[in-house]
Amino acid sequence: MTQKSHGLVDHTMIQQVLAQVARRVVGQEAMVERLLVSLLTGGHVLLEGVPGLAKTLTVRTLAESVSTTFSRIQFTPDLLPADVVGTQVYDQSTGRFSVKQGPIFANIVLADEINRAPAKVQAALLEAMQEHQVTIGGTTFVLEEPFLVLATQNPIEQEGTYPLPEAQVDRFMLKLRVGYPTRDEEKEIMRRMAGGDAITVEPVATPAELMAARRHVAHLFLDERIVDYIVDLVVATRDPAGAGLNDLVSLIEYGASPRATIALAQAARAHAYLRGREFVSPDDVKAMAPDVLRHRVLLTYEAEAESVTSDQVVARVLDAVPAP
Repeated sequence: MTQKSHGLVDHTMIQQVLAQVARRVVGQEAMVERLLVSLLTGGHVLLEGVPGLAKTLTVRTLAESVSTTFSRIQFTPDLLPADVVGTQVYDQSTGRFSVKQGPIFANIVLADEINRAPAKVQAALLEAMQEHQVTIGGTTFVLEEPFLVLATQNPIEQEGTYPLPEAQVDRFMLKLRVGYPTRDEEKEIMRRMAGGDAITVEPVATPAELMAARRHVAHLFLDERIVDYIVDLVVATRDPAGAGLNDLVSLIEYGASPRATIALAQAARAHAYLRGREFVSPDDVKAMAPDVLRHRVLLTYEAEAESVTSDQVVARVLDAVPAP
């Protein structure tokens, strides 16, 4: 593997952010690391897990550790687009309309239980996520960078929910499955939280530092063989027979889009950065592939009937495609 150096990576900011998050959040290292990947790449994240796994707490703590604005939107079936992006308000004293900006105007937006929102609200959020801008009353407002949507959804309670459109799911760079803590972690959670005392978090990073880190990550060295490996992985989800995965042909309805290729390259770079490296290795790609691909590989009814999951399909693809 050819290595290329651009100088030493300064990880002081990242280590300080991790230290602040660890003051409140016990365990969940994988979730915290993936959220840092999103901060370092500007990619939106969908977190899926049962209630009570510290998803909201982790996102809020991460936002507090960076000197950015934060807002939380609790999605409900009766939510309107104006409740998210804002609306025009008529001022009787002046006879003019003024714009009241909604909670989407923040650097880090927590969209809690996003699958409870109706289609119009999801469409309004989609424009903000993809274009980094919103339109209110014919006027377009650019959202300030950094801008991240970190959304949560509950996989077990489906009554009163609206499944996210595939176009919107594809715009999430990562989809994380959040699991239960270990027994020891749960004991530590009880010790730390049962007292009821608030645990304070200090801002240790600025938006300027975060954007500088993003620029550094974007220029980490990506060997041509790693580029080919990423493309081969994504293409194998569309043409499994071409990768020798004939058993997956009847299980995959649609493979991952080119957006997955871009996201996997970005995520692999951020993963390498977090490990202090100036180049991307095959292990970085393998580590991030499940989170990048699981929501982009759509399965057939046959796969559902056989209880095959997208995670299992992605694992098969990773096993079959040779790494450089």
